[in-house]
Amino acid sequence: MSIEQELQKRILVLDGAMGTMIQQYPLEEADFRSSRFKDHPTPVKGNNDLLSLTQPEIIKSIHRAYFEVGADIVETNTFSSTSIGMADYQMEALTYELNYQSAKLAKEVAEEFTDKARFVAGSIGPTNRTASMSPNVNDPGFRAVTFDELVEAYKEQVNGLIDGGADLLMVETIFDTLNAKAALFAIDKVKTAKDVSIPIMISGTITDASGRTLSGQTVEAFRISLSHIPVLSIGFNCALGADQLLPYVKRLSQQSSCFVSAHPNAGLPNAFGEYDQTPEEMRDLIEDYLKQEAVNIIGGCCGTSPEHIRLIAEVAKNYSPRNPRALHHG
Repeated sequence: MSIEQELQKRILVLDGAMGTMIQQYPLEEADFRSSRFKDHPTPVKGNNDLLSLTQPEIIKSIHRAYFEVGADIVETNTFSSTSIGMADYQMEALTYELNYQSAKLAKEVAEEFTDKARFVAGSIGPTNRTASMSPNVNDPGFRAVTFDELVEAYKEQVNGLIDGGADLLMVETIFDTLNAKAALFAIDKVKTAKDVSIPIMISGTITDASGRTLSGQTVEAFRISLSHIPVLSIGFNCALGADQLLPYVKRLSQQSSCFVSAHPNAGLPNAFGEYDQTPEEMRDLIEDYLKQEAVNIIGGCCGTSPEHIRLIAEVAKNYSPRNPRALHHG
């Protein structure tokens, strides 16, 4: 059954934070390197995406943990798997392999579960460079990356994700819509070249109480500027907790004719950068999304564990999905 058909029937649950789960393993430099990268010239500890190659069983166990508690969709371990992201570790040449193997691992785990439809979303992060703003305050016209460079980087990532078996593609944590446009253009070029059709999710990030993305767009501007591409869903993730994010998701929901997603953080980080919101607290906040029929896909971002997702999945069963055709303008 297609994901579109599933979304017509029920609210689908997305997984939680890959990084939060990886942090539970006491991994050191040697664990990230394994034997294959024993002599790599730069440090690689912290390159979580590399673990799909050097510690595949850990990545599979994380996907499995989220599926076991009721997640319908898991994201591949590829948030930073572009040549731009891998340049920090001098591992640009691994881009295709990282995406291919990460999608393959997630798909293998998804196929272990036969009780209901399970899906793998190819995670496409924003990169650590922005096409709309200068990183140099003394040179506002400077750009650290061009649109064409982003397109080429994303094409390589998308090729690997599709070849590895991803069921859909998620352009997520969008802080600069021009970066997202490059990703969507790359996806369109790859789809045309391969003559394939694959659903696309897009998910932006409201960075603070201003209600805008980092590049300054409002909810409405974000939606309109990406409306030229047919997508499965549009939504928001990261940066804010569920209670802070809800007003922006509701505004998006009222304006969008496609499905709507949300995967907020487990609250806001404390002074040590840790997330203290309990699974029960997050579930209760997420229930407001469900009561107000604001979403079709719900999950968690930073700080959300399988236990968070288990409770979200349990409460999601009790509610009907938002009808994307029932728009309420006002």
